[in-house]
Amino acid sequence: MSGSGNDFIIIDNRDKVVDEKNLKSFIEKICRRKMSVGADGLILVEESGLVDFKWRFFNSDGNTAEMCGNGARCVARFAYLNRITGPEMSFETDAGIVSAKVTNHQVKVKMPDPVDLKVDYSIDLKNGPLFISSLNTGVPHVVIMVDSIDDIDVVNLGREMRFHKMFAPAGTNVNFICPQQDGVIAIRTYERGVEDETLACGTGAVAGALITAKKSKIKSPVNMRTKTGQNLYVYYKAKEDIFYDVYLEGDARIIYTGELHEDAWQF
Repeated sequence: MSGSGNDFIIIDNRDKVVDEKNLKSFIEKICRRKMSVGADGLILVEESGLVDFKWRFFNSDGNTAEMCGNGARCVARFAYLNRITGPEMSFETDAGIVSAKVTNHQVKVKMPDPVDLKVDYSIDLKNGPLFISSLNTGVPHVVIMVDSIDDIDVVNLGREMRFHKMFAPAGTNVNFICPQQDGVIAIRTYERGVEDETLACGTGAVAGALITAKKSKIKSPVNMRTKTGQNLYVYYKAKEDIFYDVYLEGDARIIYTGELHEDAWQF
């Protein structure tokens, strides 16, 4: 499935079809592009004793992540189309219970309440200090305002900040945002765990939108344009420096369904 270009392998694991013993290696191998299926991450849908289902989310390096906004939209539509739930649902994540509503190929997800907002502070990089902002929207994000979204070295600058000692040991995701003349905010993201630029990042879009709202008082919903040209919409309420009732809305598309052969992970 693809959420605005952020792509995921989703497996119905309610009957425990995935081998736990070699899970990390399995994920790394099937997420390899050109050599296997290829994806930014993998999602296992499992039984929950609390709500409609539980997910386990993994980045393409085989490590878990607490939350993924685009993945949450994709798994919600997957669950609805596979009759695991109705169009409105709740599911367990490592960031807490997430609720979602599916309307055709669009999905609106209630995100965890963001925490650890810090605006306009300096970080020392090899080319000198840089002013950044940061926010945890289920996973940690740095947000940097830039003059041109097309001229940023997302991978190298993003990687330097992702592994910076200020964010050790967990690291951070890094987003570059640029307001456009039509009122939309363009965004590009370096994702921790993928260790590269991704075409879209839902939790990053939320971080970029809320930090923009904090600094410029932009009204809800905030329209975030991803590298694919697809738009993500971030809804929020705010009281002083506290954001709550945060929702992320965007597309969640099924690219294909199929049977995974052992050749996909045995090389």
